[in-house]
Amino acid sequence: MIEFTDVVKSYSEGNFALNGVSMQIEDGEFCFLVGPSGSGKSTIIKMITGELKPTSGTVHVNGYSLERIRKREVPFLRRTVGVVFQDFRLIDNMTVYENVAFAMRVIGAREKEIKERVPYVLELVGLTDKQSRHPGELSGGEQQRLAIARALVNNPSTIIADEPTGNLDPVMSFEIMSLLQEINNLGTTMLVVTHAKDLVERFSNRTIVINDGLIVSDGMDGYVSYENQ
Repeated sequence: MIEFTDVVKSYSEGNFALNGVSMQIEDGEFCFLVGPSGSGKSTIIKMITGELKPTSGTVHVNGYSLERIRKREVPFLRRTVGVVFQDFRLIDNMTVYENVAFAMRVIGAREKEIKERVPYVLELVGLTDKQSRHPGELSGGEQQRLAIARALVNNPSTIIADEPTGNLDPVMSFEIMSLLQEINNLGTTMLVVTHAKDLVERFSNRTIVINDGLIVSDGMDGYVSYENQ
């Protein structure tokens, strides 16, 4: 579970990235997080992954209290949270298989586990026939699927997808969102940060709208404009 309670984050006096944010995302939920640039979305992501601590208030993520977390505990928190980046961040000189396997090796997984898990995840994202290719040989949608596989391979309880369709055409964007929905249906909590109004409305999941460091809307009403809030 992810829980923010009266969270304030100030980078300097009078400069608030978050100004009293409270929200709760239950295990297994699918939520959209939307808002304009500078609204606080990135700060929320960085808090969930343990990169930032709140100035005041409390943040709980998958059993960890972020305001009290010790430095040595952060890697264990991050194993529970997979992140999919807009720019993919793939390793160009590694194959599809190697990119996904590398994510397991960095946490000390055994080769037996890697050989069992990687093919399963590649099948889930539809890349079984591309496992010997390099990222540069893939389409944009396939690269995003690879990024999702890498985020998923260590079996995190939560995945954060940061603008996962930002560089894709409408058809491929729909396919990627459908894949994220499928992963959520398997039990993984999904938080999708996006500006894609049409996708938010089409998938009809809970939508949290943030503006100027405050949550201005939270519910199942789809995309609610943050303008003039």
